[in-house]
Amino acid sequence: HLLLLGEREILGAEINTAQTRDTDYNFPALIFGILLIVVIICGNLLVCLSVYREKALKTTTNYFIVSLAVADLMLAVLVLPLFIYVEFQGGLWSLNMHVCDGLMTMDVMLCTASIFNLCAISIDRFIAVSIPLNYNLKHVDQRQIFLLSGTWILALAVASPVMFGIQNVPQRDSTECKLEDDNFVVYSSVCSFFIPCPIMLLLYCGMFRGLRRWEEARKAKLRSSILLTDMKPELKDINLEELDPYPLESPDGPYNNSSPDTPDRPYNNSLTTTEYKDGPVPTVVAYSNIRYNLHPQTDPHQKKRAKINCRERKAMKVLPVVVGAFLFCWTPFFVVHTMRALCATCYIPPWLMSIVTWLGYVNSALNPIIYTVFNTEFRNYFNKFLHSCCIYR
Repeated sequence: HLLLLGEREILGAEINTAQTRDTDYNFPALIFGILLIVVIICGNLLVCLSVYREKALKTTTNYFIVSLAVADLMLAVLVLPLFIYVEFQGGLWSLNMHVCDGLMTMDVMLCTASIFNLCAISIDRFIAVSIPLNYNLKHVDQRQIFLLSGTWILALAVASPVMFGIQNVPQRDSTECKLEDDNFVVYSSVCSFFIPCPIMLLLYCGMFRGLRRWEEARKAKLRSSILLTDMKPELKDINLEELDPYPLESPDGPYNNSSPDTPDRPYNNSLTTTEYKDGPVPTVVAYSNIRYNLHPQTDPHQKKRAKINCRERKAMKVLPVVVGAFLFCWTPFFVVHTMRALCATCYIPPWLMSIVTWLGYVNSALNPIIYTVFNTEFRNYFNKFLHSCCIYR
């Protein structure tokens, strides 16, 4: 009789446990997670395809944006499925711990790669604005290759301790997948977020100060050109938009190294007219040692270069929104994550950790939306691609 009662109690406990496990299943997290994966993959694939197929989008800034999109794609394929599975299980880890270590490695590496890509963009743009001499705007040169490769190598280096056994701590809980070493949590947070972010923001401040001087100098040139057309009747038929305000020697910047002018005083405008017995030669306007033929026959290479400069400036203006969205999404995670590692007595509820982690992953879906809203050429390609898909169906 006692044996029968014991079996009934054990059976009842198993039934209660099963019912509890059923109620712990997080179906909203599963649905939202699947939708998030689809949005991240589709959006970032469109970003990669648009830069690959559209000539107008082949700029150095967009090559870095492709690297950022690749990091987001890898996150959606390698990290999010397992994270969503754990969230669906109510935070319970039921897989092998080696799989957990691989998940933690990829999570740290890809998050670090994202912010390092943004930091590399800020370095490249700061150089392009501050030291524009011989800056290769159209193709990836050695500096961009160094920055792109260095981004991924450093991200892997930050995450490498997880691969080398730092997770193997005594009495490790096999039902939970997390970073076990609090010192590594602080180290990775500092290397991945708290050091790069201030550097990145300072570089962007310097870059946009340079862009502001750039635009002021450009407006000054246009005003000078208008005054010249009022002074010389033969200049009135000139299309001023064809006058590239940037030096030919430095296609990505307004300053010429051979000019004695400084950014605060960048331009000396002069009109040179030379006449010969056989007739006047083409009138030339000189801007900081740069001469433009003012006859209607315009060099198409110069016009193309001016358009590329305009595209690059548009791409650069999207970057503050991308950086702002990244900081908004990931700052709560790193603050909470670091606080939990530094303060052993502080209680951080699981739901708060879940929310800040989800918010960080949502950032991977935001970037393609930002490009669509703020960049006309990305938006045009997305619309064209989606329209062609609808027609094909």
